[in-house]
Amino acid sequence: MMTDPIADMLTRIRNAGQAAHKWVDMPVSTKKIEIARLLQESHFVHAHKVLADGRFGVLRVYLKYYEGKPIIRHIERVSRPGRRRYVGKDDIPRIRNGLGMAILSTSAGMLSDRNAREQGVGGELLAVVW
Repeated sequence: MMTDPIADMLTRIRNAGQAAHKWVDMPVSTKKIEIARLLQESHFVHAHKVLADGRFGVLRVYLKYYEGKPIIRHIERVSRPGRRRYVGKDDIPRIRNGLGMAILSTSAGMLSDRNAREQGVGGELLAVVW
């Protein structure tokens, strides 16, 4: 039984990047789709799509590489089921001086750190990527 599906998603992306796979498949959920959308908008991955497998569906994320190395050098889960981490609108971290991205779950939906600052909302700090 999996207790943290978002951590599983991030680990699958990290492992597939280190193994130089073109894509990675995982069980689908609306939160995972939103995280994949944010990664695509911030140009960390090429694309994502939901595939029908006859049961629940599969989320496929197409990874991006530059000179043979994965674009995602570090992807880490911050807020965990056992220890949630919430940040206010003034406490949203800047990841790698703006080169990275923080993923937040807010009242306005799933947002990147830049969008959350623009909208003036805080929330649960799910993950950081650079």
